[in-house]
Amino acid sequence: MMISLRTLPSRLQALGPGLALTAAVSVAALAIEHVEASFLGRAWLDGVVLAILLGVAVRSLWRPGAIFLPGVTFSARTLLEVAVMLLGVSISASVVAAQGMTLLVGVAVVVACAILVSYGIGRTMGLDRGMAILIACGNSICGNSAIAATAPVIHADGEDVASAIAFTAVLGVVVVLTLPLLMPVFGLSVTQYGVFAGLTVYAVPQVLAATAPVAAASVQMGTLVKLLRVLMLGPVVLVLSLLQSRIDGARIDAGRPNLRHMVPWFILGFIGLGMLRSAGLIPDVVVAHTAPVSGFLTVLAMAALGLGVDVRSVARAGMRVTATVVLSLAALGLISLVAMRLMGVA
Repeated sequence: MMISLRTLPSRLQALGPGLALTAAVSVAALAIEHVEASFLGRAWLDGVVLAILLGVAVRSLWRPGAIFLPGVTFSARTLLEVAVMLLGVSISASVVAAQGMTLLVGVAVVVACAILVSYGIGRTMGLDRGMAILIACGNSICGNSAIAATAPVIHADGEDVASAIAFTAVLGVVVVLTLPLLMPVFGLSVTQYGVFAGLTVYAVPQVLAATAPVAAASVQMGTLVKLLRVLMLGPVVLVLSLLQSRIDGARIDAGRPNLRHMVPWFILGFIGLGMLRSAGLIPDVVVAHTAPVSGFLTVLAMAALGLGVDVRSVARAGMRVTATVVLSLAALGLISLVAMRLMGVA
């Protein structure tokens, strides 16, 4: 919805309290992340997760009044959509093309199979459709970013988003710590281990943490495969958007939905920025500054989601969500090992 210049000041005034609250929670989360890195050598819980946890803690101790609602809602929705759009700047088709189609197709097949299997596990465990999709995408693509990108497309509940991110984030830390121990168990070479890490670990920093103790070749291959996995985010969210538009259209019996409903603006922006980056029309200096901006907007959005979460509702879904995430990750690992063998990764 467009906002006229005449109403802009009042709109900003309405958003102010909620934006200030989410910003305060976000800054506190990033400060804790910095303290972690300073004293522990690395941030075991990143700012995104901490923002959710702090937001939930604040919401548990104090229920924000109605004056905060517009800004919190704006942060959880609009700022999140902008952050997702900006992720497109990090996509470069030239990097993918240089590695050949075999690896790209292999990663795409792993992601597709993992999403279907994870979704099936979630539904079998009794999760609703939205939560099952969030966990499936987060587990199969790139953790927090995939959950955040998927949420607005499928109209996910804020509590589901916070629960999915919290559980996958905790498990992601466990994976980073335990994955190197699996290298001798499966008899993986340094290259195979890099591919395996890239296919299974949730976030790029976590891939670096999981592969750095092994070898430089593992780091390089893991980072590349992880990049290819992130590339799947756009197509997956686009497909989900098209499927959701069909569901929404059937519910309201409104005939064929228009393009705006079929493909959200931020997904079009994601694809457009990716194309511009691939064409070399976005300078490297812009790319370097876009990533931190997108990251901070994501932290703001997650803080806002946390502020809207009733921790008692999250706790009620805890065991089923935990079981789904663990089983989904195990399935992803098995699918990845089979795919590596079929691709002939040495």
